Amino acid sequence: MEPHAKGTAGYRRLTLAMLFAGFSTFSLLYSVQPLLPVFAQQFAVNAEGASLAVSLATGPLAIGILFAGALSDRIGRRPMMVAAMFLAGLFSLATAVAPDWTTLLALRFATGVALAGVPAVAMAYVAEEVDAGSVGSAMGLYIAGSAIGGMAGRLGVSLIADIADWRWALGIVGLAGLAMAEAFRRLAPESRGFIRRSRQRGGAWQITRALFADRALPLLYAEAFLLMGCFVTIYNYVGFRLMAPPYQLGHAAVGAIFLLYLLGSASSAWFGGLAGRRGRRLIFWMPVLLLILGIGLTATTPLWSVIGGIAAATIGFFGAHSIASAWVGRRSAENRGAGAALYLFFYYAGSSVLGSAGGIAWTRAGWPGVTLFCLVLAGAALVIALTLRSVPPLEPQPTA
Repeated sequence: MEPHAKGTAGYRRLTLAMLFAGFSTFSLLYSVQPLLPVFAQQFAVNAEGASLAVSLATGPLAIGILFAGALSDRIGRRPMMVAAMFLAGLFSLATAVAPDWTTLLALRFATGVALAGVPAVAMAYVAEEVDAGSVGSAMGLYIAGSAIGGMAGRLGVSLIADIADWRWALGIVGLAGLAMAEAFRRLAPESRGFIRRSRQRGGAWQITRALFADRALPLLYAEAFLLMGCFVTIYNYVGFRLMAPPYQLGHAAVGAIFLLYLLGSASSAWFGGLAGRRGRRLIFWMPVLLLILGIGLTATTPLWSVIGGIAAATIGFFGAHSIASAWVGRRSAENRGAGAALYLFFYYAGSSVLGSAGGIAWTRAGWPGVTLFCLVLAGAALVIALTLRSVPPLEPQPTA
């Protein structure tokens, strides 16, 4: 059967389902982020220790993605995503009643393992079910859902925690995750382009070697690690900064900063479409440069410029991620599942490793340390983005 084309009912159902998948993944994964100062106070841990509530979810998620991609090659993309979303919602609901810090971290770990079945498979699912000319826009909507989910989860938790407490907040996020799972199950079309693959001994290694032999893919994997590490560091520790002097903002006010994710939602779709029309290698460096400019603005003192810098960084990050993720699906060809899994492995490894490393920068040098740390990461990402301009396309067309 033909893949779903833009404007068809199947395409609309698929993109709406992917919007819910992105929403659920990021809301469940990062809903604890604005609660890090609360965890530090309630459980008597420092900033690096509190960041484990995020890192112990993204770390196992990164590793689990490698296995989820291979498993989805056998059982299918859609069944994998449905099961993963329901399990993640249940674990998140259980986190709300965790009796101590150790149990909370264990449940966050389990949530990360469960969520591994969504992001790697999502990229492959879109690439297989949507025609080549619409992949960029479809992936842009998935990333847009991620941005909206990340915003809604963080903002909702902040507001509810301000009114009630953090347990009520996480419980409601868990219930919302289960609702998103059911919405995805009802909307996502059955696979048309999926071909079941049984990997032989040594097959995974051969596929990995083939992917790393591509001139663009290793660079895109490095971009995922650097960009996500930079982005999550900003949002991990900005709450600590803004709740301290001279700002001393309340919990709800700090949570309102996550409304900036709406800009990320718009930029992912816009940059994804622009790159599809003009060519990814020609556009990719632009949102990376915007990310760098945003980081620089956060180093200033006025509150308006700090928030403006976070806004610019958010737009730049989601624009770059939208382009890179679609590019990986294109370059991976018949190994889309494995190619997407490797991209997301580096993406969430950056969140886990660099996100916690940013806490060391905060503890030792405050926000100037965080700024310098992020500028180094983003600067390296810009160098790679400019290098990608010289990589030839797979085929003589601008979207390769």
